[in-house]
Amino acid sequence: MKNSTLIRHTLTHLFIIALGLIMIYPIVWMIVSSFKPNNMIFSDPGLIPKAVTTDNYISGWKGYAGTTFGTFFINALTICALAIIGNLISCTMAAYAFARLKFTGRGLWFAIMMGTMMLPGHVTLVPRYVMFNTFGWVGSILPLVVPKFLATDAFFVFLLVQFIRSLPKEIEEAAIIDGCGKFGVFLRIVVPLAFPAMVTTALFTFLWTWDDFFNHLLYLTRPDTFTVSRALRTFVGDAGAVNNWGGALAMGTLSIIPAFILFFSLQKYFVQGISTTGLKG
Repeated sequence: MKNSTLIRHTLTHLFIIALGLIMIYPIVWMIVSSFKPNNMIFSDPGLIPKAVTTDNYISGWKGYAGTTFGTFFINALTICALAIIGNLISCTMAAYAFARLKFTGRGLWFAIMMGTMMLPGHVTLVPRYVMFNTFGWVGSILPLVVPKFLATDAFFVFLLVQFIRSLPKEIEEAAIIDGCGKFGVFLRIVVPLAFPAMVTTALFTFLWTWDDFFNHLLYLTRPDTFTVSRALRTFVGDAGAVNNWGGALAMGTLSIIPAFILFFSLQKYFVQGISTTGLKG
């Protein structure tokens, strides 16, 4: 019995390791190829380069239309920071209202909010573009940032609702007895206790905003407003061919660094927030 269990666990771990290597191979290949000369990227596809150069990073960093990739990184980080702030404020307040406050039609509005999660984003694409174009926001970061302050991401509201529902009500009731109002309970009790779920919200918001390409392609029309994901598109020519593979791979390598740093630095809170949100329905 012990031998069969050991064999089964060994095979399981070997399968997981093999699957992990397959998944990580494209990233490793991209990083290694970013240090290869352009004419050797595909002629020498191995993971051990025969020649190493940093010219790809120099040429790629020059950017597009006189705008360097440093500006693209700043634009992307600015949009991500505003999106995180907006989601943390609006989604946490909406989640507290659904989880703890009693108001007319709470169940109906919560069901409508959950229904929006099943609505493909492409369905509202044209109306949103027409509305933002009417406001004169196309060409700026406003269409990407303003909706975050209006709790439009139902997934984060639902995640925070589940977490807040798992918190003991006795703590909030004790604070109310001591003279704390609803807003004070929210700021002094709920927000500190919901920190793991808020970190999860911030992490997902950063990753989804940082990796977003379609909305950035749609609304950011000037090179000085491009983000990293939008700027990587500039390496592709009109005919669909990549003009500078080395620069594209080099800037693609740099683009994954912020996500890696953020995820591994907040991994503990991320796991705690995800595992706790499903304790109570």
